[in-house]
Amino acid sequence: MTNEEKPKQKLGFTIIKNDPTDGHKGFGIGSLSLENISPVIIDVEEERAFVDIGAMHARSDVERGIKFTMNREDSEGGKPYWLVWVTIEQMPEGAYFAGVTACEMVVNREKRRGYKILADHVNRMDKSLKRKIMVDNMDDVSKRVLAEFLQSHDKSVWDRSSEELHQGLAVQE
Repeated sequence: MTNEEKPKQKLGFTIIKNDPTDGHKGFGIGSLSLENISPVIIDVEEERAFVDIGAMHARSDVERGIKFTMNREDSEGGKPYWLVWVTIEQMPEGAYFAGVTACEMVVNREKRRGYKILADHVNRMDKSLKRKIMVDNMDDVSKRVLAEFLQSHDKSVWDRSSEELHQGLAVQE
């Protein structure tokens, strides 16, 4: 697909809002706020990235209607995806991408089966919230797509992000 043929992407880093404790000091204290995290899905074959808030609860458009297992053979011949947890943090100079972690997913729509390790998805979301950069497991094409997506969201946010993120998503052309 050429750039002219690609559908216009929504750059909605929409976040689940509000403090889980809502100011009180009782029940729910210590709960994680998901206010600053967004799930970005990378379609490896189509080389495109998009935000799908449904992924916060394993209900993204990609995941809907699929029975996931931890057995790769169940989704043989499926389409590869990456679910990338992106955490945005504020500093005096402005926002930056503080945590970026990637999880693998394979979806075979024909069989209605998929491969993912749910525990890995949850743990990587937690790592992103804890400001970790974990993109080493991604292929070069997906790294490039993610880097371009993050830069197109807001170049200044990308520029303020860590050198670790820039190097982690750098690919040799």
